[in-house]
Amino acid sequence: MSTTQYTSGTSGFNLDLTELVEEAFERCGMQDRTGYDLRTARRSINLMTIEWANKGINLWTVEEAAIPLVPNQGIYALPVDTIDILDAVTRTSNASPTNQQDINLSRISESTYSTIPNKLTTGRPIQMWVNRQSGNADATTYTVASAVSATDTTITLSSTQGLRSTGFIQLDSEVIAYTNIVGNQLQNCWRGQNGTTAATHTVGTVVYNQYLPCVNIWPTPASGTTYTLVYWRMRRIQDAGSGVNIADIPFRFVNCFVAGLAYMLSVKLAGVDPQRVMGLKADYDQQFDLAAQEDREKASIRFVPRNLFYAR
Repeated sequence: MSTTQYTSGTSGFNLDLTELVEEAFERCGMQDRTGYDLRTARRSINLMTIEWANKGINLWTVEEAAIPLVPNQGIYALPVDTIDILDAVTRTSNASPTNQQDINLSRISESTYSTIPNKLTTGRPIQMWVNRQSGNADATTYTVASAVSATDTTITLSSTQGLRSTGFIQLDSEVIAYTNIVGNQLQNCWRGQNGTTAATHTVGTVVYNQYLPCVNIWPTPASGTTYTLVYWRMRRIQDAGSGVNIADIPFRFVNCFVAGLAYMLSVKLAGVDPQRVMGLKADYDQQFDLAAQEDREKASIRFVPRNLFYAR
């Protein structure tokens, strides 16, 4: 008499980071025995995900976001974990969604942006320069010289020497964009940037220099029309965490993840046979190629030449 066999009915297999680390150690011919073993593996994981970001687009890290544009403001901070912007449009929308209109923003280089004669020209934004800063901050020796209200657009500091001519600073928990420096004053300040709230700041408040990734748009938005910058960004892969989480990767990259971690561990672990190291490297390269080929857009692409006509 035959017995009917049933499948599990589930497809949610995943491994937490501890299990992934154990598998990687076993591929090295080792075992994860101490707390330091997990610590060094977590460090290698974070370095490996940075390598993945440099190798190309990871589709699961592509996110849509939007920034309301403000009349006459041309610089906007991006989330700190932004690697790059893939596509962007300016959206004009009235109360009715049927009136929504998206116009593509052309991406230009820093050199092209720098040659624009008047960066304060107003209109519908049609070009953008993505300034890919580190997202880090550092404390300066400068302080606030005059009390700042929540609505001030000019801020006086004890000194501005060494500050960039256009950029971002942080006072207490508020991030502020500025576009001009005259003497010790930051002028044309845009308050409450990068999700922070405009607030008052007392004399002596320490000034932090913010190296935020940002987008510079041209022309600057004209008043009287509501514009929104809608963009698709590639963000960083989330950190390894404490070791009890699952990795911020889709199932199709799990084997590649383990192969890469095994190779990175084999390079620094004592006692691993050099031949095994080379084999782990070859396996990692193969697994990454397989995963990267699967992790791609499947839509067809059609290229259409642009026709230019000149009057004689």
